[in-house]
Amino acid sequence: MTGRPTNWAGNVTFGAARFHRPTSVGALQAVVAASAAVRALGTGHSFNQIADTAGDLVSVAELPALQDIDTASRTVVVSAGSRYGELAGYLHKAGYALPNLGSLSHISVAGACATGTHGSGDATGNLATAVAAIEMVTAGGELVRVSRASDPDRFAGAVLALGSLGVVTAMTLDIEPTYDIAQYVYDGLPADQLAARFDEIFSSAYSVSVFTRWDSKRTNQVWLKRKVDVDGQAPGKRWLGAVRADGPRHPIPGAAPVNCTWQLGVPGPWHERLPHFRLDFTPSSGAELQSEYLLPRLCATSALSAIEAISERIAPLLQICEIRTVAADDLWLSPSQGRNTVAFHFTWVKDAAAVAPVVAAIEGQLAPYDARPHWGKVFSTSPAALARQYERWENFRGLMSAYDPAGKFRNEWIERYFGRAGYGDREGV
Repeated sequence: MTGRPTNWAGNVTFGAARFHRPTSVGALQAVVAASAAVRALGTGHSFNQIADTAGDLVSVAELPALQDIDTASRTVVVSAGSRYGELAGYLHKAGYALPNLGSLSHISVAGACATGTHGSGDATGNLATAVAAIEMVTAGGELVRVSRASDPDRFAGAVLALGSLGVVTAMTLDIEPTYDIAQYVYDGLPADQLAARFDEIFSSAYSVSVFTRWDSKRTNQVWLKRKVDVDGQAPGKRWLGAVRADGPRHPIPGAAPVNCTWQLGVPGPWHERLPHFRLDFTPSSGAELQSEYLLPRLCATSALSAIEAISERIAPLLQICEIRTVAADDLWLSPSQGRNTVAFHFTWVKDAAAVAPVVAAIEGQLAPYDARPHWGKVFSTSPAALARQYERWENFRGLMSAYDPAGKFRNEWIERYFGRAGYGDREGV
């Protein structure tokens, strides 16, 4: 590869001495076994240094493609470097589906699951909750399998592991019969209605997103993704003070909606409606930064007020903010672990110096609600604060030591939060 690889947004330039794209699991095992420091790189949609390394950076995108459905167990085995859009099309043709997708289906399966990426929906967890088993190459080059059924004592720590246990080569995902979604967009939801009718709004469809600019207008756009023949009749042309859109919309007001998934209540396959953006739209480097904070669903209205209190600092740097809900899960490092969750996602202008103090201010406002940052976004929450928010934190550190005692898969970013291999507790925790 010529030049230094960067992440999708271009705000991180990876410092790896070598970049590898093995075409077989055996070749990957050889790279990992020979390396003193290695990290796996997915599609580069993280906005911090989580995937960086000074040693060997490895992509699994060119490993042999796997798409193998087991109808008896209702699972599919998929290669780790597969993108959700590719997998979704295959599943739908075979009559199956995943419970949910992220807003962008171009992301890799392993990368999304490793960082806790999620869609939206009261009844659906983050994407990693669909994982039934993983295969990965560990520090000595061994290929190991960890499954929900066979390894219950460590599975919940191994699925969403931030790339710090090994390089994942394949994943087994739970699947279900395919289904159709009809997507409706409403303009102009008043801010007071969002606060007063929060539960009603977010339980009104299979997947719900609210978009806001936190500006002086303080009206919101609502995207309802309703399961056909399950969610019942859609709201009318007017709903809670909002008006059903008379044409397609983009999440950012005024932006051309040509690359967005089909709206206007036209039913379509789940994978063509649950993401916000179409698969045939190939995103280039994004002129943006992103932050996201996930906190207990019960704190949603209080959190809205807390963010509103500093909205004059947020609005000038914000492209759009998306509010979603996520179901509780039991994965050790999941931002939704142990609690039904509301997520506040901020898409910023690409100005790290200007955004950093505003991110810190948001974290200060949300600190009383134990807000957990998305692992792959921009945040400044301290290691000590993060450790207090995850009850299985020390269990996970033990798992890291068991799989990778020499710290081969740790980098500066991982060491900041979880410590160096063999060096006990992190400073300040």
